[in-house]
Amino acid sequence: MKKILLLGLLTFGFIACNNDDSKPIVGGEDDVIEDDNIPQEPTVVNVKTFQSEKVAFGGGYEQSAVGTFNFPTDSEEIESIKMYVQFDCPCNIWDVYANVLAKDETSGEWYEIGRYITPYGKDSSPLERGLEFDVTDFKSILKGNTELKIYTEVWGSDGWLVSVDFDFKYGTPEYKYSAVVPIFQYNENSLEGVPYGEPHNFDLNKNISLPENIEEAHFRTIISGWGHATPYDTGGRGCAEWCFRTHHVAINNAPTFEHELGPIGCADNPIKNQQGNWQPDRAGWCPGMVVPVRIDELDSDLFGQQFSFEYQFEEWTNNMQSGADNPHAYYAISTFVVVKSNSPINNLPVVTD
Repeated sequence: MKKILLLGLLTFGFIACNNDDSKPIVGGEDDVIEDDNIPQEPTVVNVKTFQSEKVAFGGGYEQSAVGTFNFPTDSEEIESIKMYVQFDCPCNIWDVYANVLAKDETSGEWYEIGRYITPYGKDSSPLERGLEFDVTDFKSILKGNTELKIYTEVWGSDGWLVSVDFDFKYGTPEYKYSAVVPIFQYNENSLEGVPYGEPHNFDLNKNISLPENIEEAHFRTIISGWGHATPYDTGGRGCAEWCFRTHHVAINNAPTFEHELGPIGCADNPIKNQQGNWQPDRAGWCPGMVVPVRIDELDSDLFGQQFSFEYQFEEWTNNMQSGADNPHAYYAISTFVVVKSNSPINNLPVVTD
């Protein structure tokens, strides 16, 4: 009797399985069985934006280009966002400052989401998809119709052909919600950065208030130096391109984070055989590479609080004796505060002078 009952149940189960249109019918060893308990491959949505957009100086071209593009809107379901930048010839011979920016539709402000330095007269073909940037911190503004800007500080009509695309990876993010707010952005170009070693009027001191319901917060900083200012460091290393320095971020007047601007391995750059002086190490960047992003995780004691922020350069005085056309040294810098939570972030961080 038990055998008859068991056979009947198995037969009923087989019929039920075949009547379920949501699952494939099992009939052979090559059939695929879907199971909710088996992890599925994450979905990646690729969005192409600028495609072989020429940026140049002269010949009817400009150093920047702007466009509006449509990104996914369900940012709470997005685990990560990667950006890829390719640059093709005509290839300007110089290594110059370049970045990609996205406009925050609420404030109208451009946010620097990635920075790189072009190689000397060499395209990005050694890299399958070009330079890779993790821009997940900006997923609150990289959604829906979003305005983007590409900029390259090139001084020739040859210029570059720039392409930018994004991979939106769906999955289970560590935190569903995030927000990003600039602390300051002195990054219009390499010569619009903060002067180093001399008096200036750039404000590197801020007060920051964080929302209460956040579960993670960090600073996101990009910084690169330009100039051959004197006195030289040992080996004839002028500031701020070549002089190795350590910067500090002070929280409530206490040095809390360090940013070391030292060698990052220019000779190991996969974009090799450039037509210039690409192998020697600069101070925190290399020709043909991404300028590093510096992440500083904030202590949870600061959540829901106001605190002071100060960006501090290492002591050094420019004697203005450089033989270069421009005797100054500059640090182009952008710093953001990023907050994350698994509950909606109704109040953004507030940054004041």
